[in-house]
Amino acid sequence: MDRPGVVEQDPDPRYEPVSAPDPGAYEPVRPEFGLRGLLRRLAAPFLVLGGLLLKFGGLLLKFKILLTAGSMLVSIAAYTWLWGLSFAIGFVLLILVHELGHVLELRRQGVPASAPLFIPFLGAVIGMKELPDDAWKEAKVALAGPLLGSAGAAVCWIAGEATGSDVLMGLAFVGFFLNLFNLIPIVPLDGGRAAGALHPALWFVGLVLMVGLAVVRPNPILFLIVILGGLDLWNRWRQRGEAAEYYRLSVGQRATVAVVYLGLVLALGLAMSATYVERTF
Repeated sequence: MDRPGVVEQDPDPRYEPVSAPDPGAYEPVRPEFGLRGLLRRLAAPFLVLGGLLLKFGGLLLKFKILLTAGSMLVSIAAYTWLWGLSFAIGFVLLILVHELGHVLELRRQGVPASAPLFIPFLGAVIGMKELPDDAWKEAKVALAGPLLGSAGAAVCWIAGEATGSDVLMGLAFVGFFLNLFNLIPIVPLDGGRAAGALHPALWFVGLVLMVGLAVVRPNPILFLIVILGGLDLWNRWRQRGEAAEYYRLSVGQRATVAVVYLGLVLALGLAMSATYVERTF
């Protein structure tokens, strides 16, 4: 019977009453103990890392190029502060050409080498995973840098003569100077590595020359080279007996190194004289 004032409605067919869950239909989640759980937890980070390497491996291959390019830009910015943008770009490119000489010779010998890393006001460095087999091969790697670097400076010289550009002539002079400076027979310079193929006494000559330069022209870079060169000379002198086979070269090999080394020193000295420009940039 309908009650007065009360309207009864039928239940909405779109909604169904929800019954209470059966307590026996579910089981509580239990923590996983034991060796299997421990192994899974330990392996999880490595699985994630492996997936990232598979996904982004191509980017990692490009990292070396990006690192070289980034360090070049930083060096260009630093040298721009001193000499202006155009000269700074040319200067860094000359350093790059020099370092590529080392890289090409190392890879020709099958020695793994990294791309050049530029350090403002110090030049650039190349990482080697292993040393060349002997002093003959090390000398070829050392001289490859000044040879290609001198060729790069010669290109600037020719272009400067053709265009009458003092900037290009200045770059040529600086390029010749840097490659000649690198031939001073003291490690870590290229001349020190080449001198090892000739005679150990040249290392003492190089150290004396560098100390003299540091006294006449005090400079933090010269002091650093003196310290590194002195430490390297001391280590090589202590290990001279163990490394005797490493420095055993034929007469022909020593003559080749001597001709290339002395020829570079003479050619670079003459080229510096021909490209000297009494101007500032």
